[in-house]
Amino acid sequence: MRLKLVPTETKIDFFRFSTLALGVSAVMAVLSVVAFFMFGLNYGIDFRGGSVIRTASPAPVEVSVYRSVLSGLELGDFSVTAVVDPGAELTITERNSVMIRIEQQGDDPETQNDLIAEVKSALSSEIDGISFLQTDSVGAKVSGELVRAGIIAVVLAVFAVLFYIWLRFEWQFSLGAVVALVHDVTLTIGVFALMQIEFNLSIIAAILTIVGYSLNDTVVVFDRVRENLRRFKAKPLKEVLNMSINETLSRTVMTSVTTLLALTALYVLGGDVIRGFTFAMIWGVVVGTYSSVFIASPILLRLGVKRDWDKDSGAAGTQYADIDA
Repeated sequence: MRLKLVPTETKIDFFRFSTLALGVSAVMAVLSVVAFFMFGLNYGIDFRGGSVIRTASPAPVEVSVYRSVLSGLELGDFSVTAVVDPGAELTITERNSVMIRIEQQGDDPETQNDLIAEVKSALSSEIDGISFLQTDSVGAKVSGELVRAGIIAVVLAVFAVLFYIWLRFEWQFSLGAVVALVHDVTLTIGVFALMQIEFNLSIIAAILTIVGYSLNDTVVVFDRVRENLRRFKAKPLKEVLNMSINETLSRTVMTSVTTLLALTALYVLGGDVIRGFTFAMIWGVVVGTYSSVFIASPILLRLGVKRDWDKDSGAAGTQYADIDA
C-alpha cells in the first residue's frame, strides 16, 4: 500500500485565502523588523569577536561556581550559561555542560590565547573532573569582515535568484519569487531576534539554504504554471494558478515532510552545537513551503503574465525561457 499524504487529485481554492495570507505575512514581516530593531540579534563570537569555551563535568556544578572562579580573573565582560540538551537522555550522553563566553582582549591573538589558558587552569583547579569540549576564538577584525561577508552573501543570493527567474520565465515570475524569498529571510531573522537564539555563521548558511529550498519549491509551481498557460490559453489566470498548485501539491508536501523528518531528528539528537542551524532550517522549510503557495503565486496573479507561451517575447525577457536549467 502506497503512502499518500495528499490525494491524487485535489481541487483546493488556494486563492480563497490569498488576501488573508498576504495580510498575515505583511504583519509578521513588520513584526520581524520591529523585533530586529527592538531586541537585536544574539550574535555569536563569529560576529562579535571573543572566545567561547564549552565545558563538561561528571557531576552537576552550579553556574554561580563558574562565575565565582572567573570573577577573580581579569576577563572583562564574560557570561556563563548552562547548556540544556533535550536529546541527551535519548542518546545516553547526558552531560553537565556549560558555555563560557569571553570578550575579545585587544587585537593580539597571543593575549587571548594566554587568557584562555588561564581560564582553563583556574577551572581545572576548582572543579574536579572538568573537561573542555570546545574552544573557539575570533578576532574583532575578522568578526567585522564576517558580518559584511554574511550580508553580501544573502543579498547576492537574492539578486541571483531575481536574474535567473527573469531569464527563465518573465519579470512577473521573478518579482513573485523574490518577494517570497525576502519574506522567508525576514521572518527567519525576526524569529531569531524574538527568541534570542544565537546568530552565527551557521545561521547564515541556513538562510542561504532556505533561499535555495524556497526557490526550488517556487520554480516547480511556476514551471507547471507555464505548462498550463500553454495548454489552457482561454482559462482565467486564477484558475490556471490554482490548477498548477494543486497538481504540484503532492510533490510539495512530500518533499517538505521528508525534509522536516530529517531535520527534526537532527534537532532532537544532534546536540546543542547544531541546534540553532537545524531550528533555522525547520522554520525555513515551513515558511518556504507556505510562501511558494500563498505569497509568490498571489503576487503573480496580481501582476498578470503573458498568456501565449508559444510565442517568443523578447521584451518580456523570455528569450532564454526554454533552457534546460
